[in-house]
Amino acid sequence: MAGKSKTVILAHLAVIGANVIYGINYVVAKGIMPDFMQPRVIILLRVVGAALIFWLVSLLSKKEPVQKADLLRLAICALFGIAINQIMFFEGLNLTTPINASIIMVGTPILVLIFSHFILHEKISRNKIIGIALGFSGAAYLILIGGKLSFGSGTFLGNLFVLINASSYGLFLVLVKPLMAKYHPITIMKWLFTFGIIYVLPFSFYLLDDTDFGAIPTNIWFSVGYVIIFTTVFAYFLNNYSLKKISPTMNSAYIYLQPFLATVVALLAGKDILTWVEVIAAGLIFVGVYFVSSDNRKKVKT
Repeated sequence: MAGKSKTVILAHLAVIGANVIYGINYVVAKGIMPDFMQPRVIILLRVVGAALIFWLVSLLSKKEPVQKADLLRLAICALFGIAINQIMFFEGLNLTTPINASIIMVGTPILVLIFSHFILHEKISRNKIIGIALGFSGAAYLILIGGKLSFGSGTFLGNLFVLINASSYGLFLVLVKPLMAKYHPITIMKWLFTFGIIYVLPFSFYLLDDTDFGAIPTNIWFSVGYVIIFTTVFAYFLNNYSLKKISPTMNSAYIYLQPFLATVVALLAGKDILTWVEVIAAGLIFVGVYFVSSDNRKKVKT
C-alpha cells in the first residue's frame, strides 16, 4: 500500500513539474518568435531533437516491442498530441500574448471531461455541465474581445489557434491513457515523436531556408535549447509518466497552475501587461473549474 501511495505521489509531482516547465515556456518561446525563428521551424527542431533523444535513451534500455494495432493508435495520438498541438500552440503564441495563451489553456481540463465522456464513457454531472459552460464562456470572451470579431485584428487569430491547441491536447490526454497502461513512457515518447516528424516535416522543412541560423545570438539558442530539452523532452515525459497512475482529468487539472506562472514570468520580464479582459476571462474559467473540481472531489480519490 505504501509503495502504491509513493508512486501516486511521484505521478502528481511529475505533472506539477511539467506544468512549471510549460508555465515558463510561454515567455521563453515568445522571445524566439518571430524575430529569430518562425514557429514551425522551432517545432521541427524540437520534434526531431526529442525523437533523437528518446530513441537514444530507448537503445540504452530494455527493448519493448509495440503491437501493430497500437502503432496505429500512437500515430493518431501523435497527430493530436504532437502535430496539431504544437503547430497551433506556437503559431498561436506568435500572434497573441503569453497571458492570453495561458488563460485559454486553462480550458483544457474542461475539454478533457468532454472527451472522457464520449471516449471513456465518463458521466458528466450537473456541476460538470455548469463548469463546462462557464469555462467555455471565459475562453470565448477572451477570443471575441481580444479580436473584436475579426480574424485579421488584434490577437483574435492567435487566441483561436491556442484554443484549437488546447482541444487537441485534451483529446491526446484521453487517447494516450490506455497506451500508458501497456508500455513504458520512453517507448510511447519515441514513437509519438517519430510519427510527429512525419506530420510536421511537410509544413516546416521549406522554412529552414528563410532562417539565418548564423545571426541567432547565444541567449536565443539557450531559449531554443530550453524548448527542446525541457518543454519537449522533460515535460512530455513527466506528463505521460503521470498518466500511468492518475486519470487524464486529474492530470489536466494541474494546468491551472500555468496562468499564474506565465503571468508572473511575463510581468517580471516586462513582456506583457494584465488587463480587465484577462481578469474577467480568467474569473469565468476558474469559477467553471471550481464546479468541475468540487464534483470530482466527491468521486476521485487519487
